[in-house]
Amino acid sequence: MSVAGANVARMISPNPDQRPARGRAGEDAALRVYEGRGYALVARNWRCPLGEIDLLLLRRGTLVVCEVKTRSGAAFGGGYEAVTWSKRRKLRQLVEAFLQQSGSRIRQVRFDVASVWLGGGRADIEIFEDAF
Repeated sequence: MSVAGANVARMISPNPDQRPARGRAGEDAALRVYEGRGYALVARNWRCPLGEIDLLLLRRGTLVVCEVKTRSGAAFGGGYEAVTWSKRRKLRQLVEAFLQQSGSRIRQVRFDVASVWLGGGRADIEIFEDAF
């Protein structure tokens, strides 16, 4: 899926100082895809001492934990490949902390990875549902 956006064109520079803005642009693009599919945003960039979850979404009683990986080139491979076993373990710990802190009774959790490529003034997004 492709999403055009005015801010995306500014985020394709390899300058390391633009990584936070590029990450936000990728999260914005992934969120638009999820919202278009009927998901509701529960939290964005939820933090605790263990770390951060990029997107927490809800649809039909399932909480979706989405790790967003944004790239502006192919030098570091695709976003999906960047989610290592240690990152997966960390995300599982983070969602447990989120559920405890929020007092949520949600029992069904799914882990997705959104691989976002920014280039040419647009974002190409691939959502890997139930990635791990």
